[in-house]
Amino acid sequence: MLGHSTDTFTIYAIDLGALTKIRIRHDNTGNRAGWFLDRIDITDMNNEITNVESLSGSEHLHSSHLLYSLKIPCLVPSRYPEAWLSKMYSWRRKRYYFPCQRWLAVEEDDGQLSRELLPVDESYVLPQSEEGGGGGDNNPLDNLALEQKDKSTTFSVTIKTGVKKNAGTDANVFITLFGTQDDTGMTLLKSSKTNSNKFERDSIEIFTVETLDLGDLWKVRLGHDNTGKAPGWFVDWVEVDAPSLGKCMMFPCGRWLAKNEDDGSIIRDLFHTELQTRLYTPFVPYEITLYTSDVFAAGTDANIFIIIYGCDAVCTQQKYLCTNKREQKQFFERKSASRFIVELEDVGEIIEKIRIGHNNTGMNPGWHCSHVDIRRLLPDKDGAETLTFPCDRWLATSEDDKKTIRELVPYDIFTEKYMKDGSLRQVYKEVEEPLDIVLYSVQIFTGNIPGAGTDAKVYITIYGDLGDTGERYLGKSENRTNKFERGTADTFIIEAADLGVIYKIKLRHDNSKWCADWYVEKVEIWNDTNEDEFLFLCGRWLSLKKEDGRLERLFYEKEYTGDRSSNCSSPADFWEIALSSKMADVDINTVTGPMADYVQEGPIIPYYVSVTTGKHKDAATDSRAFIFLIGEDDERSKRIWLDYPRGKRGFSRGSVEEFYVAGLDVGIIKKIELGHDGASPESCWLVEELCLAVPTQGTKYMLNCNCWLAKDRGDGITSRVFDLLDAMVVNIGVKVLYEMTVWTGDVVGGGTDSNIFMTLYGINGSTEEMQLDKKKARFEREQNDTFIMEILDIAPFTKMRIRIDGLGSRPEWFLERILLKNMNTGDLTMFYYGDWLSQRKGKKTLVCEMCAVIDEEEMMEWTSYTVAVKTSNILGAGTDANVFIIIFGENGDSGTLALKQSANWNKFERNNTDTFNFPDMLSLGHLCKLRVWHDNKGIFPGWHLSYVDVKDNSRDETFRFQCDCWLSKSEGDGQTVRDFACANNKIHDELEETTYEIVIETGNGGETRENVWLILEGRKNRSKEFLVENSSRQRAFRKGTTDTFEFDSVYLGDIASLCVGHLAREDRFIPKRELVWHVKTITITEMEYGNVYFFNCDCLIPLKRKRKYFKVFEVTKTTESFVSKVQSLVPVKYEVIVTTGYEPGAGTDANVFVTIFGANGDTGKRELKQKMRNLFERGSTDRFFLETLELGELRKVRLEHDSSGYCSGWLVEKVEVTNTSTGVATIFNCGRWLDKKQGDGLTWRDLFPSV
Repeated sequence: MLGHSTDTFTIYAIDLGALTKIRIRHDNTGNRAGWFLDRIDITDMNNEITNVESLSGSEHLHSSHLLYSLKIPCLVPSRYPEAWLSKMYSWRRKRYYFPCQRWLAVEEDDGQLSRELLPVDESYVLPQSEEGGGGGDNNPLDNLALEQKDKSTTFSVTIKTGVKKNAGTDANVFITLFGTQDDTGMTLLKSSKTNSNKFERDSIEIFTVETLDLGDLWKVRLGHDNTGKAPGWFVDWVEVDAPSLGKCMMFPCGRWLAKNEDDGSIIRDLFHTELQTRLYTPFVPYEITLYTSDVFAAGTDANIFIIIYGCDAVCTQQKYLCTNKREQKQFFERKSASRFIVELEDVGEIIEKIRIGHNNTGMNPGWHCSHVDIRRLLPDKDGAETLTFPCDRWLATSEDDKKTIRELVPYDIFTEKYMKDGSLRQVYKEVEEPLDIVLYSVQIFTGNIPGAGTDAKVYITIYGDLGDTGERYLGKSENRTNKFERGTADTFIIEAADLGVIYKIKLRHDNSKWCADWYVEKVEIWNDTNEDEFLFLCGRWLSLKKEDGRLERLFYEKEYTGDRSSNCSSPADFWEIALSSKMADVDINTVTGPMADYVQEGPIIPYYVSVTTGKHKDAATDSRAFIFLIGEDDERSKRIWLDYPRGKRGFSRGSVEEFYVAGLDVGIIKKIELGHDGASPESCWLVEELCLAVPTQGTKYMLNCNCWLAKDRGDGITSRVFDLLDAMVVNIGVKVLYEMTVWTGDVVGGGTDSNIFMTLYGINGSTEEMQLDKKKARFEREQNDTFIMEILDIAPFTKMRIRIDGLGSRPEWFLERILLKNMNTGDLTMFYYGDWLSQRKGKKTLVCEMCAVIDEEEMMEWTSYTVAVKTSNILGAGTDANVFIIIFGENGDSGTLALKQSANWNKFERNNTDTFNFPDMLSLGHLCKLRVWHDNKGIFPGWHLSYVDVKDNSRDETFRFQCDCWLSKSEGDGQTVRDFACANNKIHDELEETTYEIVIETGNGGETRENVWLILEGRKNRSKEFLVENSSRQRAFRKGTTDTFEFDSVYLGDIASLCVGHLAREDRFIPKRELVWHVKTITITEMEYGNVYFFNCDCLIPLKRKRKYFKVFEVTKTTESFVSKVQSLVPVKYEVIVTTGYEPGAGTDANVFVTIFGANGDTGKRELKQKMRNLFERGSTDRFFLETLELGELRKVRLEHDSSGYCSGWLVEKVEVTNTSTGVATIFNCGRWLDKKQGDGLTWRDLFPSV
């Protein structure tokens, strides 16, 4: 065709009725296939002949074949009132006008070769005056573009080609989208936004498909014409994203489209998977018109971008307006108006500001902008409003203030609204109280330390409660020529709309040039309008070589105490926020952004999920996994996704992946459902093992699954429900959720990069040493950080020990104080310190102990200890090694104490006594145990210890620990670690009889006048029946009351369970209706030793005549007295048997260590070693003996190795520990690798006895 041509065609067709839409496309053949279509006119010739006229634009216009498809569903722009519709319907049988004014070309516009068009009134097509043109305001069709965009749906179609050999195709690919109301017809996919050479192996292509009135998308048909040298094609998946609908749908394929592969089909119908559908806030269309000024060189070749801001800092993404370089040259010419229709996020009813800028590329990047108009539809679509943003400034590095970014605020609003009577109401008004344009002075202080300055390009983003500045390049310093030098301060001016209260900044540099590393001391920002000042204490490196290797950092204002969830980068971070107390009073329906996927109704608790993938060659999957938790009465959690941090996805063959999640507390978990969202044959998954730990219940479930979750494997299902009756259950100790807040002091260098460890002590025991997760920006100067901790139920707390390892580029930390809040009860415990943890500053220590303060009362007293160590008088008794001790008492332990400074210059010599002083320590009360060890260093490390005396100076009491044994690898039994009991404490003979105090609390659910009987089940014996007879004179078990009884019995040992019955009195009439007694709690105290056993019953017990009806309750909590602990501290030998697995490479050459944990403490870390033996070989069983003090009931074994040796990886089958004095054996199953290269990569395991 020729330019400005009009072509007329005659088409014979059935009577289509009133025309509502046409579809036109071409096949892209010929030398000049691109076509600019102006409009199509259709004349109805008495329902017999349809006269079609197509008017072509003025650009290169050659076309070969034209195809027309006429559809019946009615669709007219809702902007026009009923009067306009009646006018259109009066002429619709005569002539229809379908404006297009767009390209059908691969290299132009959005690259589409087909268009769907709507009819319009002839007044928009045939105006009385043909003047104007050129896309100015005089063209009536320009006023329809926004409405037509609103009626259309633009789909972004992403196609992933597989990684199989020869997966790519040279054929012509087409697609058809099917909706509930219509389909797009066959659409050729010619113009990819990502690759010029389309559909290559492992490539991703993105196309645009625009359509009208499709309805809900439900199917995609993908195919090709089987042409080219290699037409076969393997497609992984197709993703269809519709921003205007707020929906992104995944259509899995995972099959060949090839004549010689699979079933030979080259066309596939694909259906979306509901689980992979992503919903978000729908986008809305904006008509953006940018006016270039009439000044010399005002036009630009750069690409212009825009960001639109609404209220409360809600904004759109940054959108570049030109899609290719040709458009960059065509638009933004001097004295021109450049109009764009774009879909962006809905920023709400009010637009407060916009940010425009360009990328400063091209021959003439400088641009002088006159003003910007933004037009958008009113919420009810019955009109539109146009906001004008004055500019009249340069965006150029060589003009004005040399900035290429401007923020503009609206000056006036022009509203057009159609009334009910069909009239058009036009209102013009000025914007009330627009934001002020403010100059911000930004002063950046570079630190005065070696190498602090940088030559890289530095960028800053400033955030306030009214919005942000966007990223700004700090190019020109107002006070210095050479920016960011060591020990200097540089000032920059940033022009932006008023940000309100500034609370956060983001600094980064591009790491360019030789000296890119940069140390930022602080940043000060000054609002030149209202003189507000904001201070940001930084004290951090932006460097790939120092600290944590980051070039970008967020800093919060010095006085800011608000939410810092923008630091969240992983699902675990968001789960932690969902568990925190600040979400307790939040309406989850109001939560937006990333947090919306993590909040949920009802009480939520944390869970730990571990999934082991099988080793079959097809076991891996890249799908997204999920679980459902099912409790009693079929209470069910919502779907919990097992997501990785930083976008990682899938499960590799033989891997062990662990996830920290949170979900509804469903009580005792009965079943768990595991599944994934994959639907293609390529998404099969072989699950070998599934583990679920519930810390608040102290339970861990381990399921051997060994099943496929796949469409084409096993039974063809991708999710499966597992009954936990088939699981192995282990007791991991009940944890309580605490909210921990840590305050770092306001001193220079107060923040730290070191690893921080915490140990807590309470009335009911102590925790292991736990590491505090630093994440991105915790423990910085003058900052309080709040996070969730899971702590053993040992409250009320007595003290806390904090230790740092002194590693990292900032090895020191100024700790102010720590607050613990019980998430269940709200109880608060404060710990004060206010000093350095440093080897150079303050007390010059990396460890501190803090006394717990509850209700302003300290829970412990301070004292000092004097330790006297007597070396034996035998040959070779002295040692050159470094010696350490830990003192244990009724208030916990002292932590590791190094015996360094003695009155004797040469310590630990034969027959010498060395004295060591430890001032300012929290009192341990009565002492019960001492652990002594040395590091086996020096020329003569072997040591024979006679005794150790520990004197509590505040109490003037000395405790002796008699030793008389070797700590040597070459003498005695080869152990260098010993535990000794305190000789001051007398060990009594085991009790035969004792008295138990029983306290029964009756709930409000029902009282009783009848009798109650109890039987206590202990570890050693079972008690006789204890009958509590009720009478009218001495009534017991009233609602809401507590009754106390004493019961003489044989000594039972530790009480494990309790039988409770509700028995009718003799000759008592029992009515037909059921009588129940509500027993809430039962507390039993053994009076001789003072051990307390707590039973949380909360149960209704029915009245029966026979004793065979009763309820059994397990002990909920045990509090062991100090006297009882002392009685059990006798020397015992434990036999440790380690079984190595049978798989190839299961043995290890590394050094192996074990720690055994019991009710009375632990053994400390012991090395498992024997002379002249090759230990831990494949399939072997190795036996060791460890001497220590009685541990009581064994609770856990920690097995680890140091990864040394040629083959350090180790597969452990199980560990068996036997108390040789009692013969009681406890088995700890493992079946896991301790290997950096296999499974989860850990070289240590905590093993628990199965329940």
